[in-house]
Amino acid sequence: MADRFYTLNIAGCKRDLPVLNINDKLAIAGFVMLGDVSLTRACARELAKKVPAGTDYILTAETKGIPLAEELARELGMDRYIVARKSVKAYMENALWVEDVSITTKGTQKLCLDGADIERVKGRNILLLDDVISTGGSMKALVELTEKAGGHVIGQACVLAEGDAAKRDDIIFLQPLPLFAAE
Repeated sequence: MADRFYTLNIAGCKRDLPVLNINDKLAIAGFVMLGDVSLTRACARELAKKVPAGTDYILTAETKGIPLAEELARELGMDRYIVARKSVKAYMENALWVEDVSITTKGTQKLCLDGADIERVKGRNILLLDDVISTGGSMKALVELTEKAGGHVIGQACVLAEGDAAKRDDIIFLQPLPLFAAE
């Protein structure tokens, strides 16, 4: 159990995030939107104001980005959003995949689209979405997946830009999130 916390005020919501060591030098504030309906809705409303015109679909990686993608799609009046899965499922035909390395995922994981989603992405303007961008590993994989599928990345969006990601001018985000020294 965490013994230190970071208070986050975002989109009219206040949350106390546990600060957790991820190695002997670095700690992060654990931001988990998954299951937090009011926070997800509030952040989607604010992000909707920043989505580039001409966005055809939202693409997110499984799992934590899914509720945010659904709420953002609803805010934008979209009937569908797309999820890059972490493994090829039995129902997926002609799957396309890339490898992803992220600060919060141990090891390498795959992100994949099935044939139906590849057709949706092809030739379309795609907004990539995640809860947090830190090192950019997940976004890099989503960019690669979108381009392999023949889509055009119109933007990269998240709720929080962690650490140096907040200095980037090529992402859309609501607020920076600091990194912490491990204790």
